[in-house]
Amino acid sequence: MKTSHPDKVFYPEDGLTKGDVVEYYRAVADVMLPHLRGRPLTLRRFPDGIGKPGWFQKHPGEHFPDSIRVERVPRRGGGTDEYVVCEDAGTLEYLANQGTVEFHVWLSTVAAPERPDRLVLDLDPPDGTPVAELRAVARRIRDHYERVGLTAFVQATGGRGFHVLAPLDAKSDTDVVLELSRALADRVAADDPDRLTTAQRKEKRGDRIFLDANRNSYAQTFVAPYSLRARPGAAAATPLGWRELGKADPDGWALGKEKQRLARKEDPWRELDEHAGSAEAALKQLT
Repeated sequence: MKTSHPDKVFYPEDGLTKGDVVEYYRAVADVMLPHLRGRPLTLRRFPDGIGKPGWFQKHPGEHFPDSIRVERVPRRGGGTDEYVVCEDAGTLEYLANQGTVEFHVWLSTVAAPERPDRLVLDLDPPDGTPVAELRAVARRIRDHYERVGLTAFVQATGGRGFHVLAPLDAKSDTDVVLELSRALADRVAADDPDRLTTAQRKEKRGDRIFLDANRNSYAQTFVAPYSLRARPGAAAATPLGWRELGKADPDGWALGKEKQRLARKEDPWRELDEHAGSAEAALKQLT
């Protein structure tokens, strides 16, 4: 596929063009696609680059070619909504060429939208939080996952924090997974209430790190592994091994550095589904 307007500047502060962005997604397609396939997508599009207004596109209101998979997914309360599903490198390249900078995925698949196979806690820090503190909190979350029989994986978000994810067996419904995620977040926050919080209202958080379980609600998303972020620096969301966390920054893998990383390292999340755990069993352990 020929990239349209490849010289258009997409990251003004970094001198990166639309051609650079499309080429990045071509380069990472093999490792990124397993994390996209079968999942409804929310696209964050910036057709004129991140220096101009962009938008989140949940539903494909424009015409997509027949090669792009579009599926109807039930809406809570009745009815359905259409979502794009990225199955192959051609779709990924097409969406990037349409100005998609960020890719966000559901925690469940179009085949079983009410049976999540991912649980995610998001660390949302206030400005000035030392990265060493974020790393320590990520490890603390990992320990709580393991106590209830879940296997923890960590991702640098490419933004301000980390995601700690657990793969699930997709046998529990969304409400069970959401209850579990909130209970885990509450348990972690109770360890250090002066620095951690699950308060939904920003004015109640103060200078504490917010442990966000809301991404586990129905139709919510988290940033897909290897997605670029629409921020100066062009960092990518990057799955990590736990041994890497000690030197990792949330936005430590810019576009070029991510490609270099993948040239010498396999995806740390490649065996994610082999560690799927039971949300119901974990909730019983926790309560």
